[in-house]
Amino acid sequence: MIVISDTTPIISLMKAGQLELLQKLFGVVYIPKAVYQELTENEAFSEEVRMVQECDFLYVEEVDNEKSVTILRNFTGLDAGESEAIILADEKHSDVLLMDEYKGRQVARKMGITITGTIGILTQAFDEGMLTREDVEECIGRLKESGIRISEKLYQRLREHVGK
Repeated sequence: MIVISDTTPIISLMKAGQLELLQKLFGVVYIPKAVYQELTENEAFSEEVRMVQECDFLYVEEVDNEKSVTILRNFTGLDAGESEAIILADEKHSDVLLMDEYKGRQVARKMGITITGTIGILTQAFDEGMLTREDVEECIGRLKESGIRISEKLYQRLREHVGK
């Protein structure tokens, strides 16, 4: 399975204390160079930087076609990480792109790329028995406390799913 990730799902899972779910669910996750830079260049988050640098299941990949990234950025207004993640997902014919940002998800869908985000990852982990209902509630609490912007509607859908 080929999985590409943008920055936000990785940060969100770190904040929720569940980064290892990526390895459990997907084995290897590829991130473009711009995403790696976004994850490691902010000195204010030294603990998170260390986690990413020491993570043995995140593989940094360069996109082949930088011109496509530039065009995508110019026409959509997406940032470098989002644009590179979408182009890398397209180039590698990924099975799934991990992305939370609404605008980026819209662009990727129009390109025929399958997408899931933080809530989808938590849902899948619950469905596969990796998280309990209580674990999911704890993740939601941590995400909210850390200021991760996920709509209440999505949190509610997740709660309804794990409550069944």
